Amino acid sequence: MALLVAENIYRSFQGFMALAGVSLRVEEGSFHALVGPNGAGKTTLFNVITGRLAPDRGRVFFQGREITGWPTPRVARLGLAVSFQRAQPFVSMTLLEAVALARVGYQGKTFQLFTPLRHLAEVLEEARWALSKVGLDGAAQRRVSELPLGDLKRLDVAMALVARPKLLLLDEPLAGLSRAERRQMVEFIRGLLRQEGVTLLFTEHDTEAVLALADRITVLHQGQVLAEGIPEEIRQNAEVRKAFLGGAA
Repeated sequence: MALLVAENIYRSFQGFMALAGVSLRVEEGSFHALVGPNGAGKTTLFNVITGRLAPDRGRVFFQGREITGWPTPRVARLGLAVSFQRAQPFVSMTLLEAVALARVGYQGKTFQLFTPLRHLAEVLEEARWALSKVGLDGAAQRRVSELPLGDLKRLDVAMALVARPKLLLLDEPLAGLSRAERRQMVEFIRGLLRQEGVTLLFTEHDTEAVLALADRITVLHQGQVLAEGIPEEIRQNAEVRKAFLGGAA
């Protein structure tokens, strides 16, 4: 069953057509990769799906319900979350504070001076749960700025996982990691999301990691779908090798 459907999406920026009729179907329980060269439209499609951008044309459905143009917190409350990309706005906070703030943001709320203590306790409990899931519960009081890159990537996941999503969108979760760290992160993401029953849609430039992690791959090129299929089909596709894989077999 399709958890997410993007249907004939168009989006332009000052005359530049970033997406030109892109359709995407993500099956529940799958790990679906969205790949392509820089400028292919991956991030734009992510932003349309999560409500950060409204499409010029086309529709987005989540769990059979149209969510086109919904604000991001409203989409998140349905169970669709996106990573914060290295938690950059949170560097002066502790890990617990950053994840707690992410939880509040997904709820579409802000803390006021007289926020009920019960609500604050619930938010902190959820934040501790998310940190424990990514193995950072022992570092809850460390500053985000103190973390090595590998742990920052895990924090990214915790800040999305705290929304308790049915579908998690990760934008280049392996960027900047060493080869060994990338292998470890692939195993970490696979194990965690399978355990939690979370469907994954992700972008990534590391071809080896994409082929290892994804159940299905959609390849974008110049704002259109160039190919879609299981990893072996994508690996053998000559057009894909030319546009994205650099001719690799």
